[in-house]
Amino acid sequence: MSTHARTPSEATRALVARAAGDLGAAAVQQMEADHEWYRALSAENRSWVGLVAQAGISSFLDWFGGDQERPAVTADVFGTAPRELTRSISLAQTLDLLRTVIGVVEREITGLAVPGEGDLAREAVLRYSREVAFSAAEVYAQAAEARGAWDARLESLVVDAVIRGEADDSMQSRAAALGWGAVTRVVVVVGSTPPGAAPAPVVTDLHRAARRHGAELLVAIHGPRIICIGGGVEDALGLATALDKHLGDGPLVVGPTVPHLFAAGRSARAAISGHTAAPAWPGAPRPVHADDLLAERALLGDLPARGALVARIIGPLADSPGGTLLETAAAWLDGGQGVEGTARALIVHPNTVRYRLAGITRACGYDLTDPHDADTVRMALAVHRLGPVARATPRA
Repeated sequence: MSTHARTPSEATRALVARAAGDLGAAAVQQMEADHEWYRALSAENRSWVGLVAQAGISSFLDWFGGDQERPAVTADVFGTAPRELTRSISLAQTLDLLRTVIGVVEREITGLAVPGEGDLAREAVLRYSREVAFSAAEVYAQAAEARGAWDARLESLVVDAVIRGEADDSMQSRAAALGWGAVTRVVVVVGSTPPGAAPAPVVTDLHRAARRHGAELLVAIHGPRIICIGGGVEDALGLATALDKHLGDGPLVVGPTVPHLFAAGRSARAAISGHTAAPAWPGAPRPVHADDLLAERALLGDLPARGALVARIIGPLADSPGGTLLETAAAWLDGGQGVEGTARALIVHPNTVRYRLAGITRACGYDLTDPHDADTVRMALAVHRLGPVARATPRA
């Protein structure tokens, strides 16, 4: 027995070919009747869809009237429409249209075939429709790949602009293209790149983790460092924790939350500075706020960190009645003699020292009995004693 499938007769092929125009018109009418979203398309897009349907029918008839043992050539079916059509019509909608067109052709072709060949004609439709479905999937896969590559490039450009502080019109346009035109509550998270990991899967995993956390994310890999910009963030440390398992070992630093993307440069600079400085504090938690690394950042010459140390620590202590809290902090840190030694140096009762230590914590948020907090206040005192020159922007 022959292994080749039977093919319709020349008479059937001729009858079907003559009905090509009617089949195309019937398919378009059926699409308009069955799909509300198709009726809502612009006239231009409906025209393109109609051309695709007609091209599919014509391509089928060429194959139907030739050698059906050769593979069906369907590459040109979608070549009549612009690639931008994939943005207006989803893959699911395209498959709906294919089902409609195939249903019309299958229904009509049975009546066109000569007696006894209706099943053969229907089989040919089904064989061809399978190839068209695969061709549609390939078109959308290629479009998605191209969009993904372009979006990744845009994403990297936006992150680079944020780092450089270039909040200009081009950045605004690129951010809008990525859906970030109205995103608020933005925070920058900086971590380490996983060793040996391919960039694309890492970025994909980070995006997925952020979505599960309910946040938007822009990501760029800068060598050993990954810059993540989160948008719509309610819990900055929570976002960093969600991203943690997809990042490499080492510091994970969270910058301050800012109102929008165009102010994110400040958050980025703080987070990057903190990521660089974090090894100076071996006991730093993961993740850690960049503001908890002010002393370490000041050691690197981070001028905003030096200014923040004086503003957040020295200012409140100096504003205490008579400056007693600043005096007590200096005596405690410089003498290193504990409560009793500090009390003798200040000529006050030890309980007064204990009361003032509690007042220092209330005033600036730092506990001098904690080693890291004490080091931070000590750095603030050092910057304060050096005067404005230590906090001035260096000349070019």
